[in-house]
Amino acid sequence: MTQAFDLVVIGAGSGGLAAAKRAASYGARVAIVEGDRVGGTCVIRGCVPKKLLVYGSAMRHLLADAPSYGWSVGPTQADSAELLRRVRAEVDRLNQLHIGFLEKAGVELVGGWGRLADARSVAVHDASGQEQRRLQAERILIAVGGRPHRPPIPGAELGWVSDDLFELERFPQRVVVVGAGFIACEFACILNGLGVAVTQLVRGDHLLRGFDLESARAVQEAMQADGIDIRLAHSPAAIEGQPGDLTLITEGGERIGCNGVLLATGRRPFLEGLNLEAAGVAVEGHRIPVDADQRTNVPHIYAVGDVTDRINLTPVAIDEGRALADSIWGGKPRQVDHTLVASAVFSQPELSGVGLTEEQAIERHGAEAIRVHRARFRPMSQALPARDPKVLLKLIVERASGRVLGCHMVGEHAAEIIQMAAIAIGMGATKADFDRTMALHPSVAEEFVTMPN
Repeated sequence: MTQAFDLVVIGAGSGGLAAAKRAASYGARVAIVEGDRVGGTCVIRGCVPKKLLVYGSAMRHLLADAPSYGWSVGPTQADSAELLRRVRAEVDRLNQLHIGFLEKAGVELVGGWGRLADARSVAVHDASGQEQRRLQAERILIAVGGRPHRPPIPGAELGWVSDDLFELERFPQRVVVVGAGFIACEFACILNGLGVAVTQLVRGDHLLRGFDLESARAVQEAMQADGIDIRLAHSPAAIEGQPGDLTLITEGGERIGCNGVLLATGRRPFLEGLNLEAAGVAVEGHRIPVDADQRTNVPHIYAVGDVTDRINLTPVAIDEGRALADSIWGGKPRQVDHTLVASAVFSQPELSGVGLTEEQAIERHGAEAIRVHRARFRPMSQALPARDPKVLLKLIVERASGRVLGCHMVGEHAAEIIQMAAIAIGMGATKADFDRTMALHPSVAEEFVTMPN
């Protein structure tokens, strides 16, 4: 059976859902094809369940600090099995909620795996590869996201990728985390907070490459002080053993025993099975390249989100999907601005930033052309417990104009605070504009507007 649509979306993740619902709101006939649960990486196996695990693991510090505020707390123990069960239940609820949103928007949800049959049609296959339906499309949107990448080492199949952690019945006693990016750091902190002994192997000389270096090092110091064994200049060579009883062998010959290995070694666009060649869609490396209007080399086939491997963040994918629908069906042509995107790492402590890092500002403008304002202090929430880590706040300022080029923070509520700073920086705010802003006292964020010149 063949049906015709104005838009067929392959992938019901953040970008695909946003495009489908926005296009349908303008009257387009839209179908969205998904072989997994609705919601994509963010809702099902990424941002949402991960943040819930962050909240769960952070309870350890709250409970430990409670006596400092006059609360008597008896013996406590983390039950990772109960936490994981509740997180999965919430993911199931959100999956059903998103299905309802599609129905309300008038988008037809087609269960199965979509692949391009030709330049104008999408074949929908079941798990066995049998074609079930064929959808004719005036336009096609590829929004299949990305998947974790395993390093090519012997025994890699014995390790977990981030998707696997959400499906565990409980977390084990000892885990080796391989990787230095935000996924590796977030899960290292989650596991550590829930009582797991964590060893983190980092190929380079610091964590969180691409983030402001001083901020990244502040996170690293705090993680180490909290008991995470971070081993720099260590790379995995092989994994041996049986599930639950593994040995990771490093390139230097060390043998590290553990109950599980998390391979947080990056993600790649999920191009497998799309049959892109049938429609003549070009691939560049591991990704689908697109222009500023999200268009591939085939004019009526588009791609948004992680499959394009530009800025792999949920809000970016959502805005790309909506911009596409606004431009084609809404009569409001617009392009997504990728030049100023705030980002956060939900490590413990949290890191966030927007604009240029100190290193990027020096490279672009020269060290003499910028000025760095910083504040480092113990937040009031930790005054009575008298514990670290300290908060770090940074403003990167262009000397000649006073314009704030970057804003970075390490500490509690960092992402919430940077979100508001992103508005100011996007409007071209100067250090003088920050200084003129009346401080809200006592707060952590007030330091951004009270830093001395």
